[in-house]
Amino acid sequence: MLARAILALVLVCSAGAEVFDYGAEWRLMRAGWARLTWYPGQAQLFLETTGFVGTLYHVKDDYKVSYSDKYCASTAVMNAEEGSKHREITVHYNTPPGKAERVERDLKNGNEVVETKQIEVPPCVHDIIAGLTRLRHVPLKVGQKLELPLSDGKKSVSTRVEVQKAERVKTPAGEFDTLRLEAFLYHGVLYRRKAHLYVWLTNDARRIPVQIRVKMAFYLGTVTLQLEKEWDQ
Repeated sequence: MLARAILALVLVCSAGAEVFDYGAEWRLMRAGWARLTWYPGQAQLFLETTGFVGTLYHVKDDYKVSYSDKYCASTAVMNAEEGSKHREITVHYNTPPGKAERVERDLKNGNEVVETKQIEVPPCVHDIIAGLTRLRHVPLKVGQKLELPLSDGKKSVSTRVEVQKAERVKTPAGEFDTLRLEAFLYHGVLYRRKAHLYVWLTNDARRIPVQIRVKMAFYLGTVTLQLEKEWDQ
């Protein structure tokens, strides 16, 4: 906990940084925690499983993305420890123009390249975090539908996002008036798995993501991230 606090203070001291901590729940159990940090032109998501869930399946993912002032992704890097695997995945967008290049390395096996891929992408494409960043900075209203160009380096798709309803949400950080959005990334769009992704953004100028939920099939359960703390600047 002390190391996390020191890290958060360092991040907050960065100019313009926003730092949010979330608790993760799966099947009514504490499953882990996440930290989402925004800097000008960059964002970072750190996710770690803890407790029984961490024993069941170890996950320690550190994801960073850089993007333009229009939230077009430029470079994304994931350092992923998941189960017995430890991989580094790098995606360069529009380098060369019109292409995304993805390289996956096995960090447990001498940094060996295990997969490379190149796909076509539009001139401005978002990764997941840059797409969320864009949603935080555009006008939103109930009933609105948006199309976002998204890519993870494996696929490039146009993803529908719906602003479904206004909702009061209670989290460990407090109660918030929010807009509930659904992003249609699953069912073979960007990801093959059948699931629903919901994001609750505060219904104010900041559009803080206070709750994120991935609702999967019953036997897999639902994963919910709820805001627990915003680090003061």
